[in-house]
Parts: sequence; structure tokens; C-alpha cells
Amino acid sequence: MNLMVFGAPGAGKGTQAKFLVQKYNIPQISTGDMLRSAIAQKTDMGLEAKKYMDAGELVPDETIIGIIKDRLEEDDCKNGFILDGFPRTITQAKALDELMKSSGKKLDFVLSFDVPDELIIQRIAGRRVCPKCGASYHVEFNPPKTQDICDACGSKLIIRKDDNADTVKNRLLNYHSQTSPLIDFYKDMGVFVRIDGSQELNKVTKDMFEYLL
Repeated sequence: MNLMVFGAPGAGKGTQAKFLVQKYNIPQISTGDMLRSAIAQKTDMGLEAKKYMDAGELVPDETIIGIIKDRLEEDDCKNGFILDGFPRTITQAKALDELMKSSGKKLDFVLSFDVPDELIIQRIAGRRVCPKCGASYHVEFNPPKTQDICDACGSKLIIRKDDNADTVKNRLLNYHSQTSPLIDFYKDMGVFVRIDGSQELNKVTKDMFEYLL
């Protein structure tokens, strides 16, 4: 099954993608994680992307599209995948469509998690991430078993630099102006599914699987 999780930063799409990975045994392809890894390794692409991410701006299309193309060609994507954080623009969506067609694949569903901006800002302000394994937590909605310590690897959790309130507001402005038009694009393809992401976590997950199963 080829899926896409869609929604504003902090809408919970990454969290729900983890449940999809467990259910279908297919990889989650998160451009955000890929870019942060490149930044940590100080690759040329990572250094170029860092200046955009720190300001809450979108990374250029050609960089993201190249990353995705290489990733979809890897062996673990043969039985399906979950795109998380891509595409973010119509240009990227059209490029993805061409990539899929050229490889004989198609998107089965685009799962859109809708959450009001005010709640997103609240969620992101409480987000904590593991710098070692990438696990994500929230001080209120999804706390670790031990405060500020990753359940998976025991590392000390951090607040991402791009999770401050001003950067989040800028990211939301970018989302609404550049990414929201994708809704009509995927509605026209007949694969768009709207899910109320403002509900309690387990209810969002339940609604998602009720649609897919």
C-alpha cells in the first residue's frame, strides 16, 4: 500500500505514520528526518537546507525531489511506503506523480489530518525529540516514561530549534499559502481522505484504520 500522511506541521501525521508502519510493515519516508540527518552530518545538501529550515522556510524543490527519487528506488519500498512531509507544493506533487507513473506505482490514499492553528502551536511548543534515534514525544499528549529521557534509547530529549513559536507561525503561513492547494490536487485524483486530527490520539488512530481496513 502506497500512502501519504498530510497536514500542517504538528498535526500529528508523523505519529500516525508510526502506527501505519507497524500495521503494514512498510517504511515511513520522512523528508524532515532525512534533512535533519543531512544537517547533522554537515553534508553539502544539509548545509544548504539548514538555512531554510532554521527560518521556517521550505527547502527548494529540486533538493527534496532528488531525495525522494533515490529513496523510492530502495528495496524496502517495493511493497509500499508512507510519505510524510512530501510533497509540499504543486510542483513537488506533479514531480511525484511523474516518478510514480514511471515506476508503475500509484498513491492509494492521502490521509489529511486537520488541526486548528492554535492547537498546533500548543502541540509544537510541548514537543520533545530524541537527537539520537529521532523518536518524538510531547510533554502533555505523549510524554516519555521518564521526564526528558527517550523511551527507546535513553538519550536526553531536546527541543528542536525550529519548534519555537515564531518559527512555527511562519511554517503555518507557508503551509496555508503553498501546501493547502494540494488538497484540490489530490481530491481530483480521488485519493484524498480527511481526518479530524484535533481529537484524542487513540480516536484519530481508530478513525484512520476504520477508513483503511
